[in-house]
Amino acid sequence: MANELDELTGPVNEDGRDVNVIEKQIPVKIGVGSLIFEIILWIFIIPGIIFLFMKIRARNYLRQLQQRIQHNASQIDNYLEQRVVILQNVVGIVEKSINLDKEVMTAVAAFRSGVTPNDANRNEVSGQLDSAMRSINVAVEAYPELKAHRALADAMQQNSYLQKEITAAREVYNDTVLKWNQDIFSWPTKMIVAARAGYTTRIPFTASKEVKEQARAKFF
Repeated sequence: MANELDELTGPVNEDGRDVNVIEKQIPVKIGVGSLIFEIILWIFIIPGIIFLFMKIRARNYLRQLQQRIQHNASQIDNYLEQRVVILQNVVGIVEKSINLDKEVMTAVAAFRSGVTPNDANRNEVSGQLDSAMRSINVAVEAYPELKAHRALADAMQQNSYLQKEITAAREVYNDTVLKWNQDIFSWPTKMIVAARAGYTTRIPFTASKEVKEQARAKFF
């Protein structure tokens, strides 16, 4: 039997293809077949009892996995909050020397008012931080004396470090989300438990449209 996917004979899309993460949560559903399966197990009593304990263990596992996802998300939030502090410090240094873009100041003002990341806006907050720091970088490039400012250089270095930490934390988060999305569709035990609990798939972190466009741009 030939390979279903043969990298030697194609078909190949010469133009390449861009991909996007679909912003959709898929609920777990089970049909009549799962109910019949459980009834059959209970007819013989012992298999039914065994499966009951399997479901209890699966329920506990999924609850623990949810807590791990929350923990991983909080790690990202911690790094984002540190970047907010750094952004505010950088703005405090820079605005004494040059006039920053109004959009940058608006973003900083929003963070100062207590904008905190959550499941709904975590990507958006991260994108706003990236955009604000890029705008500051562009502004600073025109002022060599400002670039030599020791405190500013330290803050920019810290920001670069935190960006790497956020990327790593996102990978950990996405790995856990992938595990969740796979396990809740693992029939019969986990899928039945997930369906009865009303669980849905979770959406991993995604790059913003602005970041993707910049990634395609020419750097040199």
